[in-house]
Amino acid sequence: MLDAKMPEAWRVLRIQSELVDGIERLITLRGAVTVFGSARFSEESPEYQQAVRLGELLAAEGIPVITGGGPGLMEACNRGAFPQPGASIGLNIELPFERAANPYQDISLYFRYFFVRKFMFVKHAVGFIGLPGGYGTLDELFEALTLVQTQKVQRFPIVLVGERYWRGLHDWLVDAVLQRSCINAADLNLFRIVDTVEEAAEIIIEFIRSRD
Repeated sequence: MLDAKMPEAWRVLRIQSELVDGIERLITLRGAVTVFGSARFSEESPEYQQAVRLGELLAAEGIPVITGGGPGLMEACNRGAFPQPGASIGLNIELPFERAANPYQDISLYFRYFFVRKFMFVKHAVGFIGLPGGYGTLDELFEALTLVQTQKVQRFPIVLVGERYWRGLHDWLVDAVLQRSCINAADLNLFRIVDTVEEAAEIIIEFIRSRD
């Protein structure tokens, strides 16, 4: 019985080590922005170019930019931030279609456990920006919304870029979720949908300046 429990004990130590390493590596960050988005967009796509611009706009103001560290829109945002004063950070995790960290990271952390990585996404962030993405992006979006809704973290701006991409989700929340009283009308104000990365960056920058 004792032997069977040993792997679980080691797993706890691995989790602890990821938490400690992540906290120590990012302890100096102040006012970071976490950006989510799909790994599946190519460098030639308009979405990739917009994500490069977003990273550039944020980091040019000295704002640290955190992504999942993978390819696609994560790479693009890190790429835009990388030459700028704000740090470009990747919280990497090995997935079947994301085998290597993108090269545009001032700070690279590697995680085995999704929940530890998600904790790090939130711990140092004062804003979230969602670019077009799939299940992972939606998971991270609703994690942030839940934490703000339940007041487990102080409220911060959550901005979704791409009116055409995100409007259907908003309409479903109104027509199905709100209609069945599964959320309150005020919960719809926890996020904003904008059409350009310039609008998203402006919202975040103004919020950070208002805190200073």
